[in-house]
Amino acid sequence: MTTPPAKMTTTELEQFLSDAFPLFPRTYQVNEVTDHGVVMQLPIGAEHERPGGTVSGPAMMALADAAAWLATVSRIGPVALAVTSSLTINFLRKPELSDIWADAALLRLGRRQSVTEVRILSGADRLLVAHATVTYAIP
Repeated sequence: MTTPPAKMTTTELEQFLSDAFPLFPRTYQVNEVTDHGVVMQLPIGAEHERPGGTVSGPAMMALADAAAWLATVSRIGPVALAVTSSLTINFLRKPELSDIWADAALLRLGRRQSVTEVRILSGADRLLVAHATVTYAIP
């Protein structure tokens, strides 16, 4: 599939997030709008740690969900009511306790839904630690 061109920039996506969730303390950030979707970063702190000195699964899932949503929104414009209809994640290896990135690539963008592949990367070498497929319903 050829991904449609982005309608929103990194700055516009960051502002959209702030406006949509004014009371939510958000630590992740949009790093880049790419040809295929978005790249986001989650700076890892103590609140993301799970026993064993690794990043918690819920932190990785939240980043995957946010990246898929913003990959969709970056192409359709600021539609806050797009909602997750499916999220499947596979944890591939134990990430080190350092920042993680989500590289989200739209696989399908239709009028009523989008399907996004999200690769979760960790550490200075950006090793693949999880892979998610996320479907969004578009109003």
